[in-house]
Amino acid sequence: MKAAVIESVGRAVVMEVPDPTPGPREVVVEVAACGLCGTDLHILQGEFAPKLPIIPGHEFAGEVVGIGSQVTEVAVGDRVAVDPSLYCYECRFCRDGHNNMCERWAAIGVTTAGGAAQFAVAPVANCVKLPEHVRTEDAALIEPLSCAVRGYDILNSRLGAHVLIYGSGTMGLMMMELAKRTGASSVDIVDINPARLETAKLLGVSGAAANADELDRPQGWEVVIDATGNAAAIQDGLGRVAKAGTYLQFGVADYATRVTIDPYRIYNQEITITGSMAVLHSFERAAELFANGVLNPEVFISDRIALENYPQALEQFAAGVGRKIVVVP
Repeated sequence: MKAAVIESVGRAVVMEVPDPTPGPREVVVEVAACGLCGTDLHILQGEFAPKLPIIPGHEFAGEVVGIGSQVTEVAVGDRVAVDPSLYCYECRFCRDGHNNMCERWAAIGVTTAGGAAQFAVAPVANCVKLPEHVRTEDAALIEPLSCAVRGYDILNSRLGAHVLIYGSGTMGLMMMELAKRTGASSVDIVDINPARLETAKLLGVSGAAANADELDRPQGWEVVIDATGNAAAIQDGLGRVAKAGTYLQFGVADYATRVTIDPYRIYNQEITITGSMAVLHSFERAAELFANGVLNPEVFISDRIALENYPQALEQFAAGVGRKIVVVP
């Protein structure tokens, strides 16, 4: 089969690799679409401790074309979205319900072969069937949406909150859509990319600007979310949290990224600083939200690029051109 392979740090190629074979409780999925994510760029940079070479792609959906000997939950021909999370279910964090903190954490497309290929293997337990009205080629959006749902699980935000989001790429826009549906009084977005801000406006953001000063909210926001991983955005966002407010680190920063906090202000104003890591008990809910139209795929997916052009798709993504880019085998 044809697959994208990150061979070494900074180098991605497309090549022929052996077709995958499912284990007893695994299925083979013929990939319909695989989304690109900031995590893929981190892997390309040698972060997240992957063993290279690796077939990337942790956001994917497709049709089941092969099943293991002990699979009864799905059949050949079923269309599924795949939760890439792989847990040991044995360590203290898994036993405590914090599987995304698993001491042996792994993920399809991060530590094992992923969906940037014609075919991919996944545990049957990670496959969620798609309803008839959901197009398979759009369902790659379910995985990033499940990360956003996890973010809102962490926030526990109350009704009527004013929300500020840094970044109007795919994840920032998803957080915006969820904020609107969880009772926010207003949702503002900051981004230095004018084209992406225009998309935020199209989707009904309350305010959009290149700098939070332009949004005229000197008292700050009850909820501030970084969806960029950028040090300057994070530093600015930490200073925009209102008294008794919450800051969520949702964007994935480089390992070396550092910012400065003000411990006295955190104490004195009872500010909460927290983070959200990947998926946890949120994939099925995201699939249902997606099926119910929480996102418009025609808006969120800006580019559908052939798999053979995967290296160029990565370059486009790294340059910040477009919104969600999916590769199509």
